Amino acid sequence: MTTLLAIGTGKGLFLATSTDRRDWTVSGPHFPMTGVYAVAVDKRSGRPRLLAGMTSSHFGPSVATSDDLGGSWQEPEQAPVAFPADTGASLGRVWQLTPAGPDQPDVVWAGTEPSALFRSEDGGRSFSLVRALWDHPHREQWAAGFGGQAVHSVLPHPRDPGRMAVAMSTGGVYRTEDAGASWAPGNTGIRAYFLPDEWPEFGQCVHKIARDAGDPERLYAQNHHGVYRSDDDGLSWTSIAAGLPSDFGFPIVAHPSRPGTVYAFPLTADGERFPTDRRCRVYRSADAGESWEPLTAGLPEGPFYPSVLRDAMCADDHDPAGVYFGTRSGEVYASADDGDSWSRVAAHLPDVLCVRAAEV
Repeated sequence: MTTLLAIGTGKGLFLATSTDRRDWTVSGPHFPMTGVYAVAVDKRSGRPRLLAGMTSSHFGPSVATSDDLGGSWQEPEQAPVAFPADTGASLGRVWQLTPAGPDQPDVVWAGTEPSALFRSEDGGRSFSLVRALWDHPHREQWAAGFGGQAVHSVLPHPRDPGRMAVAMSTGGVYRTEDAGASWAPGNTGIRAYFLPDEWPEFGQCVHKIARDAGDPERLYAQNHHGVYRSDDDGLSWTSIAAGLPSDFGFPIVAHPSRPGTVYAFPLTADGERFPTDRRCRVYRSADAGESWEPLTAGLPEGPFYPSVLRDAMCADDHDPAGVYFGTRSGEVYASADDGDSWSRVAAHLPDVLCVRAAEV
C-alpha cells in the first residue's frame, strides 16, 4: 500500500510517497519555476491520473496530466483551459481541479481566476466554459479577494450528478440542481461583516467549502471571519465557530469516511494572519462543529508564524485517515491516525499552495 502526497508550491510540484504514512520519499520539482495552485489525483479509471494546474510567469497557465505517477507528463500544445473570445476574459490561473463522480468517469471540473467553472469530458485534457455561471447576472459584482477573484472550491454531489456547489472569493457559494444549466447563490446565514449589508444574498468572501463524507447534504465553510455548517446542501448555514480560538482561517477539510468529523487551521485576524497564540495547531471536531479540540502531538512548538492556505490541507482515503497540511514556509506535516499525531514530510520547500493525497 503506497500513499502519494502531491505538493504544489510556488516553484513547482513535489511528489512524496510512503508505505506507512510516517517515512516519506520526496521527489521533484516537476514544472520548476511555476506556481502549482491545483492538483488532483483521479483514481476512477483504476490507474491513477495526476492533474496539475500550474502558472508560469513566462508561458502563462496550463493543465498537465500524468498517467504514471509523475514519471512523464502530457501538456497539450493548445491551452486546455481558455475563455472564449466573446467573453473578453483571459485565464489568470486554475485554482481547482476536481474529478466528477464515478458515474461520469471522464468528467473533470476546473475552477479558475477570474471566477469561472470549466468542464472537461476527456479526463482533463481539454475544458469548456460553463456558460450559465459565467453569464450569471451577479458576476459583474463579484469582486477580488486578497488572493484574487477565483472559483476555488468545486463540490459535485456524490449521489446526484445534477447537483453541485462552488465557492468563490468574493461572491460566496453558488449551487446548481440541473447540471449547471442554472445557478443560484447559497449564502443564507453567512455574514459579510465588511459590507454595509452584513447578510447579503451574495458577495461573501468564502475561503473554502468541504462536503461531509457520511452525509452529502452537509457542507462546511471557512469564511473570511466565520466557520459554518450547512445541513441542506448549502441552502442555509449556521455558525460552528464556538470553541475555536479564532473564526478566521483558510482551509477546512472533512474526514473521508467519518460523518461529522472536520478539520480547521485557525489564524489570527486580518492584520496578522498568524496561527492563533503563535502555535501550530490543527483543530478537529467529531460532532459536526458542536465542539472542537486542538491537535498538537508531533507538531512544532511555538512561536510558530507560517500560515496554511486554503488548498494546502487535505485528507487521504484511508481509515484511519491521513491528514496533511503545508505551510507558507515550505514545511509539510502528515498524520496517519486521523490527526492524533503528526510527523514532518518535508521542510524548506517553496511556499506550499496546495496538497492532495491518495492511496495508489
